[in-house]
Amino acid sequence: MDKNTLDTYQKAQAFNMDKAPYGTIAEIGAGQETSRWFFKVGGAAASIAKTMSAYDMKFSDSIYGPCKRYVSRERLQAMLDKEYKLVIDRLDSVRGSECTFFAFANTVSTYSYTQNRAGNGWLGIRFQTHPQEPASQIDLHVVLKGSSNTQDQDALGILGVNLIYGAHYFYDDPITLLTSLMDDLSCESLEIDMIDFEGPAFASVDNRLMALYLVKYGLTHAAMFNASGKLVQPSDALYKQSVLIERSVFRPPTKLTMNIMDSAYQAFIEEPDVDPDSVVALSEMTLHNLRDRDGDCLDSDVDIEDFLQRAEILCALGKNVMISNYGEFYKLAQYLYSQTNKPIAIALGIPNLLNIFTERYYDNLDGGILEAFGRLFRNDMRLFVCPQIDPVSGELVTVKNVQIENHLRHLYRHLMENDYMRPLDTIEHDHLLIKPRDVLSKIRDNDPSWTAMVPDQVAAIISERGLFKKSACLSE
Repeated sequence: MDKNTLDTYQKAQAFNMDKAPYGTIAEIGAGQETSRWFFKVGGAAASIAKTMSAYDMKFSDSIYGPCKRYVSRERLQAMLDKEYKLVIDRLDSVRGSECTFFAFANTVSTYSYTQNRAGNGWLGIRFQTHPQEPASQIDLHVVLKGSSNTQDQDALGILGVNLIYGAHYFYDDPITLLTSLMDDLSCESLEIDMIDFEGPAFASVDNRLMALYLVKYGLTHAAMFNASGKLVQPSDALYKQSVLIERSVFRPPTKLTMNIMDSAYQAFIEEPDVDPDSVVALSEMTLHNLRDRDGDCLDSDVDIEDFLQRAEILCALGKNVMISNYGEFYKLAQYLYSQTNKPIAIALGIPNLLNIFTERYYDNLDGGILEAFGRLFRNDMRLFVCPQIDPVSGELVTVKNVQIENHLRHLYRHLMENDYMRPLDTIEHDHLLIKPRDVLSKIRDNDPSWTAMVPDQVAAIISERGLFKKSACLSE
């Protein structure tokens, strides 16, 4: 089926007319917004065995068991476990040979007037692709952006229909499934910042790629996965955590790359307002970083194989990875401020520091660089700055002697005097001579000297798996 030809009404109608799918819809917290669509178009008896909604906590607990947080993935899993098992237990013997069973669930809180807080929630579907086959599952987290309960409820209902329809008809094309979730919706109404594909229908799906696609196709501004490659929901992972983030191309991670993070981490946990046991360190790549091919290609698309190679190494090093479309640092900072109220720090080098002080990047802001800096440093942000060896003079350039435009020197001095920018004095000076592009060139030229420029573990992974050998442009 061509997803572009069907609106929400037509999807619900087509699903009801299909004799194969049959299951339940359970919704907590925002009403029967998804099931309403299937009843509205008519013929729901052919596809829906049961719908239910539980608002009171005691009723909800009596059905699905107690839970610390009602809007959580834990609650979603309990709902899917319970509802799918009931479908199989009650219907498999009489309809199992002809139906593909499913259970859809969501647990959502919509916009709060009293707390002026955006809604969010978890949606999921467990489903069969063929009768009597093992089930597959899709979980996702949504941030609702409506300014009223009604707007959030409308968006939630459409998203639920898109998920149910996509799971049944696009499961063999995960990218189409992913992008179809936003049919009849806009980024102004909601954001999907986590999705997880599991089960036999998605045996070939790499969820790290799904994180990339969430950002690439505009479903969210940032997505995360942990060292095991499992996607995590950012607000859950960063809630009440101090955050240290390093932005780099990681192509490949060099001794300098890792030295910057290690040195910044040590400095960060020694800060008096930072709890060392509550620090999340992130290796961040922007879409721009992922399109940086050092002149290998003329197009600007993301090289999927190249991204997976970087991700593979970072995961092997035990790193949490963030992918974002935040080119400007102040936008990255604003995003992190929305996820945690604990201290935040960015580890960076002199080139990125100079980029932050480049005024043309803020032409779109009425207040220019001052407005950007107000957003960047408003919550006691601190920058840990790695020194650089000047390529012409050979002198060491640090946060204390870097040359800034004359008319910005008073601003720079203000930031220095108030400890917003701090030097990384523990960097190994020999590492400052390492350039990722040189390492990449040496790998492709079969020059073994590159192994001395990266950590031993990185060298072993690259050598064993033959990474970064190709320079051709690849796409999905």
